Amino acid sequence: MSAISLSLTIFGIMLVVMALRVPIAIAMFVAGTIGYIMQAGLDPYFSFLNSQAFARFASYDLSVIPLFILMGHFATQGGISRALFQFAAAVMGGFRGGLAMAAVLACAAFGAICGSSVATAATITGVALPEMKRHGYSGRLSTGTLAAGGTLGILIPPSVPLVIYAILTEQNIAKLFAAAMVPGIIAMVGYMIAIAIYVRVVPGQAPEVDDDRPAITMASLAGIVPIALIFILVFGGIYGGLFSPTEGAAVGAASTFVAALLKREITWKKFKVCFYATAESSAMIFLIFIGADVMNSALTLTQVPAQLAAVINSWGLAPLVVVTAIMLFYVVLGAVMDELSMILLTIPIFFPMIMGMDFGMSKEYTAIWFGIMVLMTVGFGMLAPPVGLNVYVVNGMAKDVPMSESYKGVMPFLISDTIRTTVLLLFPGISLFLVKYVS
Repeated sequence: MSAISLSLTIFGIMLVVMALRVPIAIAMFVAGTIGYIMQAGLDPYFSFLNSQAFARFASYDLSVIPLFILMGHFATQGGISRALFQFAAAVMGGFRGGLAMAAVLACAAFGAICGSSVATAATITGVALPEMKRHGYSGRLSTGTLAAGGTLGILIPPSVPLVIYAILTEQNIAKLFAAAMVPGIIAMVGYMIAIAIYVRVVPGQAPEVDDDRPAITMASLAGIVPIALIFILVFGGIYGGLFSPTEGAAVGAASTFVAALLKREITWKKFKVCFYATAESSAMIFLIFIGADVMNSALTLTQVPAQLAAVINSWGLAPLVVVTAIMLFYVVLGAVMDELSMILLTIPIFFPMIMGMDFGMSKEYTAIWFGIMVLMTVGFGMLAPPVGLNVYVVNGMAKDVPMSESYKGVMPFLISDTIRTTVLLLFPGISLFLVKYVS
């Protein structure tokens, strides 16, 4: 069997197993196992599995993942999301479509201490959706806004997918977080502009005037103080050189827990839920890690990734054309895979190819910029049909809204995503603006 045929067989096995509704981590593990044994035999496979599992999970850098996840769960269970939305609604209430804009602001602020797209979407939806319905917002606009706003949970640091990218490519996590700041803010502003345009172009999606908008009070202002302090403490400490990103994640989790205690909303039951949910999410991510490692090792044995890189380089395509093709591939792949699986499976293949090209900047800046482009496309995949995981999560909480309406609701935000991604592709300096200030 030729190398190409073997690689296609490995991918085919993975897709077949996935079609049987087996989790993606297991599907990659099974396909990789079969491909590895076909090429190297059973004994070398067991030897590889023994050493690879230890080498992967013994990494100190991996501890940042459960810590940031725990930080997000403390914020969710501690009632911080409600205070964020109430303040954002008071600030934006005077604008047409103001509550939808407030939901985007709340998602951005919550994402600054969460790091998960789905968790951000689900948490803010629980608070914002009833208020948007009560004020006469359509189900289409409400669910579309909340699904899109949820993607800010990974676009604005801390971002679990960005941490995984940093680990896979051996890049500085703090520099990647700095690179994501400006694109994340651009995404937030772009979503708010999309809402402002949409409610004017499509009638009946939001009330003309909201006479029942909340007022800005000292109580609503005080509600956002904890999240501001946590953000300053964590990222100020990281960029001030007081502690590493991993230590910053630990400080963030501890300070978020203290904030939840001070709000008197976290009970012993909720405390246990935070740790159980963190363990469950971390186990899922680590299982995807080992499944992707096995599959990538099987593909490496075929030498097809190296051959593919050589072939693409021989075509003499412009580097931006190659990156654009990779981004489009991610959009298609997002129809069958989640964002973490896509990153773990494809980065070991695409990253060496990108690093072998000349983009007119240093290798470190190229790696950081490519990571941001991957992150932007991953966020796109969380919304785009036919899967759009965020859309499914939000629509599942809005039981009276048809799925087709939710998909229509995210279209203005997908247009905003497309414009933003194109701008960041053509002007890498936007993403790298803050990186030069990080030592």
